[in-house]
Amino acid sequence: MGPVRSELMWQAVADAVQIAGGGALLDVLDLGGGTGGDAVRLAQLGHRVTVVDPSPDALASLHRRGVEAGLDAPVTGVLGDSADLLDHVAPASFDLLVCHGVLEHVDDPGQALSAVATALRPGGHVSVVVAGRHAAVAARALAGDFVTAQTLLARTAAAWDIRSMGPRRFVRDEVDELLTARGFESIQSQGLRVFADLVPSAIVDTEPGAREALFDLERILRTSPDFTGLSAGLHTIARLDLTSASPDPGGNSATL
Repeated sequence: MGPVRSELMWQAVADAVQIAGGGALLDVLDLGGGTGGDAVRLAQLGHRVTVVDPSPDALASLHRRGVEAGLDAPVTGVLGDSADLLDHVAPASFDLLVCHGVLEHVDDPGQALSAVATALRPGGHVSVVVAGRHAAVAARALAGDFVTAQTLLARTAAAWDIRSMGPRRFVRDEVDELLTARGFESIQSQGLRVFADLVPSAIVDTEPGAREALFDLERILRTSPDFTGLSAGLHTIARLDLTSASPDPGGNSATL
């Protein structure tokens, strides 16, 4: 097993693939997919994968990773982000869109999810992972920074200023509201990394069986309402309504 955090993030992708396809091969877009750690693993399983990322260096690493993996069909890398997504992909062209660690950083999460909805086929699925606000509050309080903890607790995602406060933090209801407003129905919501970001790596890496035991504990606690609110990440898988026809927020689109 690799690092627990990485394996948990991969399992979030694998869970979404299972729900979206039930074993079928899918057209998958990984928005902000970076160097393609998840994308290449999906391609090795036979899925047709596109990565859209704003970093040329990350896309170059994605290409190298794909070559080293000996993929039969390479992962398509596209330079872009959520703001210009529809300049690069055709509407209704994907079965699953992976949006992990993206909404924290964009100026307008609603616009990003509108673009996601347009890129998906009706009945398609999105997998969203965002940073949890309650976990950030707990982390600041444990560090003795009680003023910042109070500030984070009082600030909603909609009122968040990413330039002064850093990456946006969410609670589950805020994610559900953003998705519902854009024609999505939440299928599964769970916590991600309840303890994995808190346990010292010296323990996980040196104690026999610690990685596997922590991974198993995380998989148990991810659906517990007593723990998910304190998770570092909040994971939601949602389905686009079969009748949805989301408008193109950018006003135009182009095929890959």
